[in-house]
Amino acid sequence: MIWGRKGKFTFAEIVKATDDFDDKYCIGKGGFGSLYRAELPTGIVVAVKRLNISNSSDILAENLRSVENEIKALTEAKHRNIIKLYGFCHTEEHAHLVYEYAERGSLGKVLYGEEMKTVLSWPQRVKIVQGITQAIAYLHNDCIPQVVHRDVTLNNILLDSEYEPRLADFGIAKLLTPNSTTWSSIAGSYGYMAPELAQTTQVTEKCDVYSFGVVVLEILLGKHPGDFLATLPSMENPQVLVKDVIDQRFPPPPARLGEAIAFIMTIALACTRTHPESRPTMHFVAQQFSAIEQTSLVEPLSTISLNKLTRFHM
Repeated sequence: MIWGRKGKFTFAEIVKATDDFDDKYCIGKGGFGSLYRAELPTGIVVAVKRLNISNSSDILAENLRSVENEIKALTEAKHRNIIKLYGFCHTEEHAHLVYEYAERGSLGKVLYGEEMKTVLSWPQRVKIVQGITQAIAYLHNDCIPQVVHRDVTLNNILLDSEYEPRLADFGIAKLLTPNSTTWSSIAGSYGYMAPELAQTTQVTEKCDVYSFGVVVLEILLGKHPGDFLATLPSMENPQVLVKDVIDQRFPPPPARLGEAIAFIMTIALACTRTHPESRPTMHFVAQQFSAIEQTSLVEPLSTISLNKLTRFHM
């Protein structure tokens, strides 16, 4: 039985609401299982992650470790921009995690999917960036032990009906204690992993900082920034303007908001620096973004070059 903010419900009710996890209620599939939407008789809507428990001892151990990590991380984390875990149920063949339901689904779906019929506005993008920032800064600075998410991507950020973000999917999160910065294997998503993870299994909060920077650039550019980052050195001249590289599918932001967008990109570029020690901390980023409305770069967006943004010093 799970006690939620809106009342109580049982796992049996979830089974009934999904017709025993029929595919028509499935809203997403991953490497270890599927995600279902369940609307209960009380009107409560929840998301249920159903993880497969295999007969293979290796897969079983990996699945259970993923479940354990997620429960540990989300039980301790209490933040408006981190997905809420309502409860957990383990059966003979499956493990189930029950979460709050985010109506608009993943940020990746909203940015690239059918939701593109209504393009995310610049104010909405700023709001999403600020929420993600606060969530990761909370994990790094306010949780004991510190939590490193290790898989910050567009698909692991969910949006509610008001486009407020929720950081989700803590299956490979690492709870860092003073002597536990290594991990037995590389985990994360291609295109978002910090470059140092290709040479070492050393896990630090700067791995999240890098992934965060990639996500923020993706939000601003409207596409994955892989090619952008690869060709950035060749674009470091006064002729390449920020207004020409941000999402071109709709008009650029107006003056004041444009300055905020340029400042956000400045910090995001600093977060994606090759060397971990040269990246800012999420505490620093959160402080910078908390007063984004007061940010002023003096110049209008139409004249700000990428060259200026890459020269930022903390």
